[in-house]
Amino acid sequence: MADLSNLPNVSAPHLDVPTQEKLDAATVSTHPPRILLLYGSLREKSYSRLLTLEAERILQHFGAETKVFDPHGLPMVDSCPPDHPKVQELRKLSEWSEGQVWCSPERHGAMTGVFKSQIDWLPLEIGSIRPTQGRTLAVMQVSGGSQSFNAVNQLRVLGRWMRMVTIPNQSSVAKAYQEFDDNGCMKPSSYYERLVDVMEELFKFTLLVRDRSDYLTSRYSERKEAVPELASKLAAAAMSHEVGLDETKDELE
Repeated sequence: MADLSNLPNVSAPHLDVPTQEKLDAATVSTHPPRILLLYGSLREKSYSRLLTLEAERILQHFGAETKVFDPHGLPMVDSCPPDHPKVQELRKLSEWSEGQVWCSPERHGAMTGVFKSQIDWLPLEIGSIRPTQGRTLAVMQVSGGSQSFNAVNQLRVLGRWMRMVTIPNQSSVAKAYQEFDDNGCMKPSSYYERLVDVMEELFKFTLLVRDRSDYLTSRYSERKEAVPELASKLAAAAMSHEVGLDETKDELE
């Protein structure tokens, strides 16, 4: 075991030293990446839904298995028990997914309540299952006016809070009402090219992360909490070290 004399507050049995070998996937999944797509509007002609469906078509072309959650009928958070059918549907889809796409309109400089309610129904833990941890995430927004990044910035913060691996690229479509044809398909533009970039990146990151998710999200503090009887030993070791420091200081004085 490595010398931990300079890390007296570390519990050696719970400390992992990452290596390249540990990052090698024990098994390589052969099924298509599973991507859940969420959007944040209930309007009949929802541009966040249209952008989400365009993203779905691109992901399907890459070979992903996709599912789009319809937020119609999802109750407000805490207005009913979590056994509500729409809540259960959303939670099961999140558990099923290996990556997600979040798309919200920007309203009053923020994501919509419709979108936030979906995430609020996904707790960090359901029993021992974390319904979002370690999954990849791409964030997108649509705006009725000039290009903005308020919603995607908020979605990034939310993704971090939900312990997701949020990819660097993102999509923000300005004046979205101009960007779709009568069939609901996105017109050729730099916005469309960016959307392809984002979905390509999400697909790659999902392939990279999904078989390593358990190791990537294994945390020292959580491993330590899982075996509480070792905490007292760590505290005793820390106290012993502090006493040694005090004695050395007294001798120097």
